[in-house]
Amino acid sequence: MRHPLLATFAFVLGSLLAAPAVRALEVGQPVPDFTLQGSDGKTYRRADFVGKQGFVFAWFPRAFTPGCTAELGSLRDGADALDAFDAAVFMVSTDPPEKNADFAKAEGARHVLLSDVDGSVAEAFGVAGSGGLFAQRWTFYVDRDGVIRAIDTSVDSGNAGPDIARKLGELGFPRKK
Repeated sequence: MRHPLLATFAFVLGSLLAAPAVRALEVGQPVPDFTLQGSDGKTYRRADFVGKQGFVFAWFPRAFTPGCTAELGSLRDGADALDAFDAAVFMVSTDPPEKNADFAKAEGARHVLLSDVDGSVAEAFGVAGSGGLFAQRWTFYVDRDGVIRAIDTSVDSGNAGPDIARKLGELGFPRKK
């Protein structure tokens, strides 16, 4: 006979690890509107980029967890290759701005971490985990026209930096002069 507490735990864990029920965005679609607080204290909006510069949103589940720390470290260590492109690169989570700022500082991040505290942007991107408690580890590549050029749903957190740089090159994102 199964223990009720164990069954409840298994159900909750399964729900948290499940992929989002609806995938809101696809390649070729315009990126949804967003306003997000950065770990640098600035606010970032869709309007800051569309028509001006492409960007990457590397969504991550939770600050200070092993996989997210590995991903941040990979972006930090690969920052020179990423910065060769005229594309802003952000990590994004549903963590509060203060937690992301602490995480960025503790890990020596060279890119800004964005916070989607209410999960509305995660929902719009289709990355919100069950119950909106976290975001799926997916990376979105958005060109300067605000069009999604690629979505990586199989992110290797330990190689995220080099993988993003490679993908930016494959997609033909412009290099800085």
